[in-house]
Amino acid sequence: MLGSTLPASLPLRRLALAFLGGSCLAACTAWPGPASARNADLILTNAKVYTVEPGQPWAEAVAIADGKVLAAGTAAEVEKTKGAATRTVDLRGRVLMPAFGDAHVHPLFGGISYSRCSLHNGQSVDDYRQVIRGCLAKTPSGTVYGVGWKDGLFPPDGIPSKTILDEISTERPLIFESTGGHSIWLNSKALELLGITRDTPDPANGVINRDPATGEPIGGLQESAMALATPLIPAPTPEDIQNAIIYTAHHFNELGITSWHDALIDVDPGGSAPVIDAYKAVKDRSELTSHVTLALKWNNDRALDQLADIERASAHARELGLHADTVKFFVDGVIPQKTAAMLEPYEGTADETGETQIPPDLLDAAVTAVDGLGMQVHFHSIGDRATRDALDAVEAARKADGMQDTRPMISHLNAVDPADQPRFGQLGVTAVFQPLWASIEPYMLLTIDRIGPKRAKYIYPARSVLEDGGRLAYGSDWPVASANPFEGIQVALTRSNPYAPGSEQLLPEQAVSLEEAIKAYTINVAYVLHLEQQTGSIAPGKSADLIVLDRDLFSLDPYKIGETKVLLTLFEGKPVFGSLEKLD
Repeated sequence: MLGSTLPASLPLRRLALAFLGGSCLAACTAWPGPASARNADLILTNAKVYTVEPGQPWAEAVAIADGKVLAAGTAAEVEKTKGAATRTVDLRGRVLMPAFGDAHVHPLFGGISYSRCSLHNGQSVDDYRQVIRGCLAKTPSGTVYGVGWKDGLFPPDGIPSKTILDEISTERPLIFESTGGHSIWLNSKALELLGITRDTPDPANGVINRDPATGEPIGGLQESAMALATPLIPAPTPEDIQNAIIYTAHHFNELGITSWHDALIDVDPGGSAPVIDAYKAVKDRSELTSHVTLALKWNNDRALDQLADIERASAHARELGLHADTVKFFVDGVIPQKTAAMLEPYEGTADETGETQIPPDLLDAAVTAVDGLGMQVHFHSIGDRATRDALDAVEAARKADGMQDTRPMISHLNAVDPADQPRFGQLGVTAVFQPLWASIEPYMLLTIDRIGPKRAKYIYPARSVLEDGGRLAYGSDWPVASANPFEGIQVALTRSNPYAPGSEQLLPEQAVSLEEAIKAYTINVAYVLHLEQQTGSIAPGKSADLIVLDRDLFSLDPYKIGETKVLLTLFEGKPVFGSLEKLD
């Protein structure tokens, strides 16, 4: 099947990417010539403009016409684009820069979870008790479901007990998903209604947490075992899904983000993907105020037969003017619960290394097939063995398909063995780090305890990947963590917890520079989204996706960068957060 479809589908897919802004073909050359040939609609002047363009990193003013950058340069140069109808805004020395991107987010999970019984703001188990009691009182019947508890608040293994929830209610089912989305916490009533007992077997790639003495479930479900709770969790409606996308767009615009990669879109047998239609509906309402690409989930319970369904979903997205040419592979789980795949046993165990969720030979074959179709692969990889498997799969695809421009990326990378760090550059794989995670906080302490001091030296090796010729792109994994790029930049520079001033640094030698961090949040995100010719820097012909800041990042104490606020966000030249009037 692959041999018969490849010659036709690959050129078609690349033409589609060009149409959607994925490569600079006809869509880019259509820009109508030099700045002097037309007048600006808007000029932003008297600014400190950081363009992220290597040939001209700094400017004083930017001209915008028809939603695109018309010119960037000195105030005098840009003034030449002024016409009778041009509006000029004096930024009074403020920083103007490209809007941010986010290479790995979960908008549906985030938007919906914040609208239900949200535990995200809780900082203690007592906080969770208070929130859950309030949600129980507001929900007259049925399941109370929420998201947002933090593993680090439940030492030593990040697994909360059903007894805590039973203190709140034994009459109503209580079900709460962790902020990371890899664990579920249930009370005894939920376990009873779901029929989960000591005799219920662990599903493939999943764990029912049990009392080691009795074998009774203690209230935790890990990875694929989370699906056991599905019958009691209220399913989102199409309106819920659309509202989640809109919520995310507004939230991200406020943070200066105008492009994102939705890292998880389910594909049903037959190739339907309802979330794609939800994005189209939001776009048609002019409320999708960001550039968006979508990653189609590889179903670990199926094999290569699902490729046809993935292709159908991708083609449907293109028909709707959306970009869904990425396939997401979940290679492993997480470290505190020992579901991440490690090269050597977890600290204090004889042979527990965690398991990969896809056999290496199947992963190699799947990645080679997806790459052969001209599609991008995106891996969830936490443990060092999972990362090696992902890199091995890309290497197999490169040998079979050549070094074509498919831009594979690996997200998370909590621990990367030194032998694998140079392979990102060698194979053309982008390392998608969550910079905010690279600090000492409760979850990191659980991680270090699990993997021990030797492997703790390989946590989020951003500087090493860069020095070995690799590319970094930053993604928040929101709502798992804050999507605020300024907090992420602060940690990328300091490797210190922004919420605990004066805290210990985590491998400070792995810090990056301010310029490198900004690049990882702008043009490099655009690159992995196949949008670098359209956005990610300030250059003539690119979309006018710009932000104005309340302070100068380049003169700040790095430990204060997280306090920065966005005053104005422009998407395609129009304000989507803040207003020009308040700046003028």
